[in-house]
Amino acid sequence: MADATHPTPPPRPAAPPRPARQPSRPPVTPPKPDWPPQPEQPRSWLRPTIRIRLTLLYGGMFLIAGMVLLTIIYLLAAQSLQQGNEPTFEPRGTVLVRINTDVCQPLPAEVPGDVFKEWLADCTDKQRAIALDHLLRRSLLALLGMAVAAFAFGYVMAGRVLAPLGRITRTARQVAGSDLHRRIELDGPDDELKELADTFDDMLDRLDRAFTAQRRFVANASHELRTPLAINRTLLEVQLSDPNAPPELVQLGNTLLATNERSEQLVEGLLLLARSENEIVDRKPVDLAEVAAQAIEQVRGEAQAQDVELRGVRPPVYVQGNGVLLERVALNLVQNAVRYNVARDGWVRIDTEVRPGQAVLVVENTGPLVPAYEIDNMFEPFRRLRTERTGSEKGVGLGLSIVRSVARAHGGGVVAEPRESGGLLVRVTIPV
Repeated sequence: MADATHPTPPPRPAAPPRPARQPSRPPVTPPKPDWPPQPEQPRSWLRPTIRIRLTLLYGGMFLIAGMVLLTIIYLLAAQSLQQGNEPTFEPRGTVLVRINTDVCQPLPAEVPGDVFKEWLADCTDKQRAIALDHLLRRSLLALLGMAVAAFAFGYVMAGRVLAPLGRITRTARQVAGSDLHRRIELDGPDDELKELADTFDDMLDRLDRAFTAQRRFVANASHELRTPLAINRTLLEVQLSDPNAPPELVQLGNTLLATNERSEQLVEGLLLLARSENEIVDRKPVDLAEVAAQAIEQVRGEAQAQDVELRGVRPPVYVQGNGVLLERVALNLVQNAVRYNVARDGWVRIDTEVRPGQAVLVVENTGPLVPAYEIDNMFEPFRRLRTERTGSEKGVGLGLSIVRSVARAHGGGVVAEPRESGGLLVRVTIPV
């Protein structure tokens, strides 16, 4: 599909057929990027977290203590009944008996004393056994209810005890998302958890100072290099404008001017990289479709010179961010897609998509085969495919590094996938 801002080029006989993409196609779930960190997934109750383990420990200790206490009470009650139910009388002669319980066996109205004594002992044993049985069953029910309450109480208390650890974990997760300004600042008693939080805060202070000093040094050094490079360029251009300059001097001047221009690009890239490492504070509504269109217009001449077709479907997608940095993201991706393409009949597709909570900029191109294990290296500064240092006229090796840094500064991420037929598919996600 041709770009909406450019007339449709005539069909190329050698171009591989490509099925038309429908704007209403269902969204395809992208692979999970390694940045920013993914939100915490719901934890299963079966997962042996430390809170579950503490709950089981508290509840188990209460259950064991209750069983021991119940055993002691049962033995003491049995001993008390045994001692308290011994008969303190001895019948003589004939005894008149009237039974008012169903537990004991019936007796005639009048029985001898020794028969009554034997019957009384047997009846007392049965009543004692029934009383102890009732005591045991009711105690077990009470113990079961208390055990359930103990487990629930233990779960709540474990959560309260571990709340500072959860706060530390959340802060560490936010710091992992490049926000080094976050601090735990845990209040409360001066215990081990507060000592851990204070140590973590001290570590974050040192990291923040180190990263800030590094970015400041890169920015200052790059800024100081601008002036001599600008002076060199001016002197070379003045010398080359002289019509009487010898050919050898003109050739040397052109070579030095190209080298100086490359150095200026490197300095500008370092400045932008240092700037994009910071979190974006001043955010404004930015349309990714407009950003992509601006990048396409800047690269259109180079794409036509290299016989690369620009395609894409770009509905308006608004995010909160810095328009200049986001335009550089699109420009770097489109430039790389055009420059690292096939020799003829190549194409670059630039799309914008809306997904739940995310805006996505997709840049896909034809090109050489890219091994999957090389993808991570390509996002490092001064790294290229199968090359560890810069050594190409196509750029200074900071394009994808700037893309990743800007995406991180906006709270998003970037993912690159190699295409089976060659080239890359790059997705930049920005939270809406």
